[in-house]
Amino acid sequence: MSIDPTATTPAAIPNPAVAQPLSHPTGSLAGQTLIETGRLLRRWSRQQEVMSSTLILPVLLLLMFDLVLNRSLGISSDADPIYGFVPMIAIAGAMYGAMGTGLSLYGERESGLLRRFWVLPIHRSAGLLGRLLAECVRAAAVALVVIVLGLILGLRFEQGWPGFFGALAVPVIVIAGFTPIVIMVGVSKIGDKVVQLFSIVVLIGMFFNSGFVPVQNYPDLIQPIVRAQPMSCAIEAMRGFILGGPVATPLLQTIAWSVGLAAGFGVFAVRGYRAAAES
Repeated sequence: MSIDPTATTPAAIPNPAVAQPLSHPTGSLAGQTLIETGRLLRRWSRQQEVMSSTLILPVLLLLMFDLVLNRSLGISSDADPIYGFVPMIAIAGAMYGAMGTGLSLYGERESGLLRRFWVLPIHRSAGLLGRLLAECVRAAAVALVVIVLGLILGLRFEQGWPGFFGALAVPVIVIAGFTPIVIMVGVSKIGDKVVQLFSIVVLIGMFFNSGFVPVQNYPDLIQPIVRAQPMSCAIEAMRGFILGGPVATPLLQTIAWSVGLAAGFGVFAVRGYRAAAES
C-alpha cells in the first residue's frame, strides 16, 4: 500500500490534552484591561483581607494617631499634626492594601487561574495592566476615605477643590510604582509571605517620614534619608496641596520615585507573571 507524502503526519496533529495559547487576541487592549480591572475590583470587594486593609485599617490608624498622639506631637510642631497624619495614613494604607492583593495574586497562581487566563484569546498585557489600574482605583478609594475622615477630625483644604483632587492623586502615583514590586513577589514561590515581607517596610516607613514628626526632630545622621525617602516626598506633596506651599519639587520627586520603581521592578514583574502563567 502506497503512502501519500502530502498527508498530515501524527506528529503534526496537536495534542488536545495540552492547552494551546491562542495567538489572535479578540477585542481591544483597552477594553480587556477595563474588564480585568472590573473583575478584580468585584473580587476584592468580597475578600475580607483586602477590604480590611483598604478601609478598616487606615481608619483605625488615623483615629489612633489623632486621638493618642495629636496632643503630644503638636507640642513639637507649629502646624496641626492632622496635616501630617492624613497624608501619611493615605499613602501607607494604599501600600498596605497592595499586600492583600499580592496575596490574592499568589492564590490565583496556585489555583491555576493565571494559566487558564494565559491560554485565552486575550492580550497578554491586559492582566498586568488591569491589575495596575485596579490598584490605582483602590489607592484612590483609600485616600478618599482617609481624607473624608480627616475633614471630620479638623482637616481643612486651604487650596480648595484643586488641592483636594491633587492630594487624592498623590497616593495613586505612589501605588503605580509600588505595585510592580508586589506583583513580582506575589507571583513567586514565596508569594504567601508577601504581607510579612512588606509589612516591615511599610511600618518602618511610617515612623521615619516627615508626616509623623518634622524632619528636624530626627537625629542629624538620618535626616537626609527621612527627607528623601518616597513616603516623605509624597507626604510633602499632599501637604502642599492641602495647606499650600511647595508642591512642584516634592511632586516631581514622588513621580521620579514611582517611575524609577516601576522601571526597575516592572521587568521582573512581567517575567515572573509570565513564568507563573506558563507553569
